[in-house]
Amino acid sequence: MPRGKIYRTVVAKLDVDKEYTPEEAFVFLKENKTAKFDESVEVHIRLGINVKKSDESVRATVVLPHGTGRSQRVAVITSTKAKEAKDASADLVGGEELVSDIKSGKLVPGQDFDVLLATPEMMPKLALVAKILGPKGMMPSPKTETVTPKIKEAVEMLRYGKKVSFKNDDSGNLHQVIGKLSFTAEALAENYKALREIVDRSKPENMKGRLVKSISICSTMGPSLKVKL
Repeated sequence: MPRGKIYRTVVAKLDVDKEYTPEEAFVFLKENKTAKFDESVEVHIRLGINVKKSDESVRATVVLPHGTGRSQRVAVITSTKAKEAKDASADLVGGEELVSDIKSGKLVPGQDFDVLLATPEMMPKLALVAKILGPKGMMPSPKTETVTPKIKEAVEMLRYGKKVSFKNDDSGNLHQVIGKLSFTAEALAENYKALREIVDRSKPENMKGRLVKSISICSTMGPSLKVKL
């Protein structure tokens, strides 16, 4: 599909042979935004993992100092922390009835809620819907801190986009929103640094070679900029 005149004008300003620093990339995207709405800023990372090996998958949680700029709908399955979850403004709160609603299709992950939290005692019940939540990357897990007794803290961090979970896709790549173009370049750089540190620490134990092969940064409607490793 042909690109618009504004987009082509922005691309013409790019040095296609240059690897930008993250700070340079953020400044460029902010100065050359192409949409009327507040675009998201995305980081795309090509990993050196073998996606055919289950022990080389990359999955973790990062706390972004300035959040993503967008809220998430949080569901909580618990038998002990319902009041705490409601006080923290969770969007859905319940126990086994929520598990039943997910199993029957009454509640659809990704449509009715964006992230699911559970207290530890509910994990055996969630086994009933693991095949529904798992493929969507929404099965609560201690590794992503979505299984926790600290429900109030977790809901507040997730609801306002400060804590986000990520995992590699089927092609061995990571894709993560780290803010909005309305953020300052400094705030975006701090969010990027937090993400990069967690990714670097997430290298699978059995993996050989470099984990991060390449990184690019773009906005929702803007061009992609290659970033120095």
